[in-house]
Amino acid sequence: MIHLHYWTTPNGHKITMFLEEAGLEYRVVPVNIGKGEQFRPEFLRISPNNRIPAIVDDAPADGGEPVSAFESGAILLYLADKSRRFIPQDLRGRNQALQWLFWQVGGLGPMAGQNHHFVQYAPEPVPYAIERYVKETARLYGVLNRHLGDGREFICGEEYSIADMACYPWIVPHEKQRQKLEEFPRLAAWFERIRQRPATLRAYALADAINPQPVMDEAASKVLFGQDASSVR
Repeated sequence: MIHLHYWTTPNGHKITMFLEEAGLEYRVVPVNIGKGEQFRPEFLRISPNNRIPAIVDDAPADGGEPVSAFESGAILLYLADKSRRFIPQDLRGRNQALQWLFWQVGGLGPMAGQNHHFVQYAPEPVPYAIERYVKETARLYGVLNRHLGDGREFICGEEYSIADMACYPWIVPHEKQRQKLEEFPRLAAWFERIRQRPATLRAYALADAINPQPVMDEAASKVLFGQDASSVR
């Protein structure tokens, strides 16, 4: 059994997408980050960075004690290796999947995340920051759009992989990121292929059931954007 500590963010969606695709048995433990539940001691024991998602695997491959993992990219890789699914098993294919997984966790996610902050949540507009992150998000969309040329169905070619699962949730809010998918036709076609997958639909339906009316009020904003070193002491 995989115990998934989860909230309805792009990084959370990555893991539900994988689990629904792979058919692994799992249970969701909601962690409402707008209410500060990520600071509970029981959560920090498995996610010391006080961020979702995190997992605990009761049945690791070595047959030993439960294994915990935090950081969405690391969790995707752990689950892919556990199930031997959604990651190429050959050297070159695996190398490509990992490059694009790291591209997402080091580039697309952080840049789109800053885009979200300054476009949607900053208490007052900061034009330089908005322009900076909207343009960088567009550049990254362009990188992926170019890569998806040559008839590629998915990021690693014909096979759907954790690289696709990592990237897709960060493209879902493209309108809020001030991006137009029609300007990236290959990316748009890839996006639609993933959007229609039954496992994707189930993963997002789960999110709607857990958090049907997302709220970013003053209290939630203070929790999410007011952290400093004192938050982790």
